[in-house]
Amino acid sequence: MQISPSILSADFANLESELGAIGNADWAHVDVMDAHFVPNLTLGLPIVESLLKVSPIPIDCHLMIEDPDRWAPPYAEAGAQSVTFHIEAAADPVTLARDIRAQGARASMAIKPGTPFAPYEELLPELDMVLVMTVEPGFGGQSFMADQMPKVAQVREAVRRHGGDIWVQVDGGVSAKTIEQCAEAGADVFVAGSAVYGAESAAAAVDELRELARGHQH
Repeated sequence: MQISPSILSADFANLESELGAIGNADWAHVDVMDAHFVPNLTLGLPIVESLLKVSPIPIDCHLMIEDPDRWAPPYAEAGAQSVTFHIEAAADPVTLARDIRAQGARASMAIKPGTPFAPYEELLPELDMVLVMTVEPGFGGQSFMADQMPKVAQVREAVRRHGGDIWVQVDGGVSAKTIEQCAEAGADVFVAGSAVYGAESAAAAVDELRELARGHQH
């Protein structure tokens, strides 16, 4: 059960200290948005390269961008330990996943709430993680979509059939109220933004979320 706080909810003017505040988390989740694939613009490779120099924990890059086939491998090359591309944007996901892995990173596929998983199940051998979005990607602080839980269960079941160590990540509206149903559905990596950075102590929030998830391990 891994917690990956999203720095989308952090103070962008003080990212080094905000990363330090989540040193007990498993990952730092960094949302890259290009104002094309999603209607928001956040940060890109130069900032990720700077974060990699100061982060006490590995960086989990979620690329909500067009043309990930071209733009995703450089994040792995820069040292991000996990790189997630959106299947809706990838032209050749097999080659892309292999390119990411060739740079030494974990390759991950994300699916938006309206995207079914079944057509992409055959990609599992190329992947280290599947991210099921539990909000429409683009902005932090949105409400959790419980109707995505059957999809999480479907991915977990497919991973069981396939075998191998493939993680199932959820991202969007994950909090102390919602994390247990995510864990019950089969998720094992949890992205939480405002639930961590909106708390009095980010580190305490990370510990609480991890304990809640562990108590409902599928």
